[in-house]
Amino acid sequence: MATSQKALTVRLSPEQAEELELVAAVARQPVSEIIRSAIAEHIETRKQDKAFRKGLRARIERAQRMIGN
Repeated sequence: MATSQKALTVRLSPEQAEELELVAAVARQPVSEIIRSAIAEHIETRKQDKAFRKGLRARIERAQRMIGN
C-alpha cells in the first residue's frame, strides 16, 4: 500500500455499519482494511466489465477532445 493516503467520509445506514463492524470483528481486521479490500475487489471487477471499459474509453475520448488531443 502507498505511504500517503487520502481520507474519505462514507455514510452508512446503522444496519450497514453494524454489519460491517461485525464482519471486521470476525475477520479480526480493522474496519478500514475491510473497506479497502472491498473497494479494491470492486475496482478489479469493474475493470473486467466490458460495458464499464466501453464507458471509460468514451469518457477518455471526450476528455481528449476537450483538451484538443
